[in-house]
Amino acid sequence: MQEKPKVVVSRQRRTDSSARDFSFTQADVPSDFASFRTSAWAAFQARSLPVTTDEAWRRTDLRLFPAPDFKLPKLGAHEDLPPVPEELLKPLTDEQHGGQITLLAGGSQTFLEDALAKKGVVFTDFRTAEKNHPDLLAKLIGQIVKPEDGKFAALASALSQNGVLLYVPRNVQVDAPLHSVLWGPGVDLAHFSHLIVYVDDGASVTYVHEAASPDETGHAMHAGVVEIHVGENANLRFVELQSWGRGVWNFSHERARVERGGNLDWIFGAVGSRLTKNFSDLDLVGEGAQGRMSGFYFTDGNQHLDHDTQQNHLAPHTTSDLLFKGALKGKSRSVWQGMIYVAPGAQKTDGYQANRNIVLSDEARADSIPGLEILADDVRCTHGATVGKLEQEPLFYLKSRGIPQAEAERLVVEGFFDPIMQRIPFEGVRERFQQAITHKMG
Repeated sequence: MQEKPKVVVSRQRRTDSSARDFSFTQADVPSDFASFRTSAWAAFQARSLPVTTDEAWRRTDLRLFPAPDFKLPKLGAHEDLPPVPEELLKPLTDEQHGGQITLLAGGSQTFLEDALAKKGVVFTDFRTAEKNHPDLLAKLIGQIVKPEDGKFAALASALSQNGVLLYVPRNVQVDAPLHSVLWGPGVDLAHFSHLIVYVDDGASVTYVHEAASPDETGHAMHAGVVEIHVGENANLRFVELQSWGRGVWNFSHERARVERGGNLDWIFGAVGSRLTKNFSDLDLVGEGAQGRMSGFYFTDGNQHLDHDTQQNHLAPHTTSDLLFKGALKGKSRSVWQGMIYVAPGAQKTDGYQANRNIVLSDEARADSIPGLEILADDVRCTHGATVGKLEQEPLFYLKSRGIPQAEAERLVVEGFFDPIMQRIPFEGVRERFQQAITHKMG
């Protein structure tokens, strides 16, 4: 793995202190990768919890966030907590997995086909990687998402022992999809995760990751980091599903770096949590790199989902395509703010972003803020955003054919999401989204 120049497009950061901070101490920091953990802990201590005067957090208020209440799960804590539902462990992208990892509170379970292991594929949890692949993990950790990227990025970097390392060697084609589940039950528990995905030059793989927990009385939290590297002429399909329980405060910093001729198909699905703040950056750093980001979300009750995306074109002839679609019920709120950035010299860039929302109740609210920052003169970049209600004409048509009101509304909402479904090449993932629509529609 040859070292490549690192290009990071960062957001505004605060560096003052806060009286509402967490109760974690330096004694909670794991001993592995001491230099990295120590640096991350220092970055965490130097930053306060975000407030609404921070540009990236203007529409997401954390004043009710009970930071001091959260504690780390003890080793083996999963034995006394609700078990992982069987349906979460079923394949979503094929009849069987090439490998599966289950991340639990204070433990993990791993499996990888022998044929893949013989090809040099590494797909394991952090604790095992520390024992069997310490040099590889040390080389990759913290290279794409930096602890300095934010308070929660620093916290997850400092404390996360629950993580996944996926390494696909040069020119290796992984045909059977890989799957991981982060299961985080438990009231007042803080779950931290760190995913590292490195697809070397000419390699290809499909990887599905889901974070979930049951609906419980009380609150919990999750902070996570996702680092993705797609090498030259490599191909990665990454499906990321979020179905946290309604008491979970969820924060994540994610960045993908795509090299020359590489291709990333990144699919998001979000239906859970009390509050989610997600930063997802796509860095196209090599000529001809391509990235597609497809997002599905459906909120109800008092849920608040905030997705902050950046498509950074840092080389010529790069292509990005983003489509996020969401539906809202109850008093819920969604926020999507996106930016296409084109660096000087990144000519022949083709960038597209669109966010479409359908509001199903009078008290729900969707904020949609697209943006462009173009520093090259030979590009094609377009964006769009819409927020609307159910169209009455198709509803009237369906009801005139004898279809009840509730069923007619569900069919119209399914039609609204159809462009996202068409972008997902996996029947199991589409079925999961359709189940979410049926459940949310009541």
